[in-house]
Order: sequence, then C-alpha cells, then structure tokens
Amino acid sequence: MNNSVPEIGSPARTKAILSRYRLVAKKSLGQNFLSDLNILRNIVNAADVTDNDNVIEIGPGIGALTEQIAKRARKVVAFEIDENLLPVLDETLMDYDNVKVINQDILKANLPAVIKDEFEPGHPVKIVANLPYYITTPILMGVLQSGVSFDEIVVMMQREVADRLVAEPGTKAYGSLSVVMQYRAHVEVAFEVPRTAFIPQPNVDSAIIRLTPREPLPVKPYDDQALYKFVKGCFAHRRKTLWNNLQGIFGKQPEVRERIEAVLKDVGISQQLRPERLTLINFIELTNAFHNEGLM
Repeated sequence: MNNSVPEIGSPARTKAILSRYRLVAKKSLGQNFLSDLNILRNIVNAADVTDNDNVIEIGPGIGALTEQIAKRARKVVAFEIDENLLPVLDETLMDYDNVKVINQDILKANLPAVIKDEFEPGHPVKIVANLPYYITTPILMGVLQSGVSFDEIVVMMQREVADRLVAEPGTKAYGSLSVVMQYRAHVEVAFEVPRTAFIPQPNVDSAIIRLTPREPLPVKPYDDQALYKFVKGCFAHRRKTLWNNLQGIFGKQPEVRERIEAVLKDVGISQQLRPERLTLINFIELTNAFHNEGLM
C-alpha cells in the first residue's frame, strides 16, 4: 500500500475520487459516500474482523469501507450493482489482492454458491456493509433466509429502521419487522452515525446494527414462512385489537370466530390486546395453535 496516498474514506480522497470520475450519488440506488475514517474503522471493529474471517460486503461504492475491511480480513467479496463504479473500485482497491468485486444485485445472488466458490471453508463468514437504505429490509431478510450461517452481520442503516429492528413489545417502534428480525437473530445497535459523516449529506441519521446468531428458543414455529405471514397480518392495522386483525386474517364467519376465540383462550391471550403487546414467543405459540386448529 502506498502510504503517501490518503485512505479512501478520508474527506479529501473521497472528494478527489468523486471529482476525477465525475461521480454523483445516485438517489435511485440509495448512494451516499461515507467519509469519516473513525466511523469506517469502528464499523470493522464492531464486526471484530480478523485475518481469519471471510467477509461479504454489499454496495462498496468507491471502496472506503472495503479498504478498511481488506486491511483486517482474510478475503472480501463485495457486491456492487452499479457498473459505473467498477473501474473506480479497480483503481481504489488495486493494492488489495484479497478483494473481489462482483457486479451483481445482492437480492439476485446465490449466496451459498458464491461462498462455496470464493471462500476457503473452515473460516468464519461475516457480512459488513453500508446498506442502500431503500432496500435495507429485503436485503436483510434475503441474507437471513439464504441458508448461510453467518457468524456476524454488521450493517449501517437508517436510524428509524434500526429502532424498529431492536424495538421491544409495547413500544411505538415495535412491529412485524421487529418480531421477524428478532426471531432470526440477536439484534443490537452498535453505535449511531450522524448525517454529517456522508458526502452528499442525507436527510436522515444512521445507525450500525449488529446481528449475531440467537440462542435457541423454547418453542419453534411449525413453519418459518407461516410465522412471517401471520405476524404481518397481525400488524396489518396497528390501531385495531388483535381480535379484529385475526378476523382480517382468517375471516368473520361465526364458526371461524368461535375457533379464533378458542385458540386465544387456550393460549391465554386477551382478545383486547393490541398486536404490539405480544412477544415473539406469543406469536410463535399463536402460529402453532392456529395451525393445529386447521386455520393455517
């Protein structure tokens, strides 16, 4: 590495790269270039990246975070959907032989196949990324349902979405996203990132979220997809009671209403509760109970 060249994530180098390639952040791809070296290093620290780790990055941009990961990781595979950034990354990351950039939409990628092809087995696989804000949720859900066992996922996202991911029952931010994400992983906010750390400056603040494999639950749903669909249905109308939302899912016929009432009584949950009062375990127990009742 040429020590005389400032790191990619420094404000001066970021501006120079953007100017040289006449790059303008594409709103359609949720592009904002992070230009704060301390924050970039702290993201890598939050993932505890070591030279034993294989890392997947999503949306490397001009390579600011990629560089910091590459300095620490065994190998980095970065997915970049914007082909205009490929020549930029070729230049900015030319000193790092442990980085491979794939020009592909992460939502269409076969992650198990990529990991098998690109990484030597026997090493932890982590995801470290500054996610495009407009598709944060689909990316996370896709990654968590890919069948790959990730040792750690550390990603930046809009603060408002981060709040929803870590929200607890009974809070305003708690919803279907909270339940589904907390079912899939242990979720925590590592630290917050001010909007001033980006070029151009977005109109929202950001947060770094850390997802790690969660401990086994005392009860499991009969089917993951059924749980997701049920949870989403329960939160379809937040201001309505659980009872009203359940009728929206299963129907309002007298016989169906009787079966809903019986399940709630059996599980010990009041009809008058609002969905945001239910815990993850409550949702799993209800999913299984309605399945056993023949409604799912």
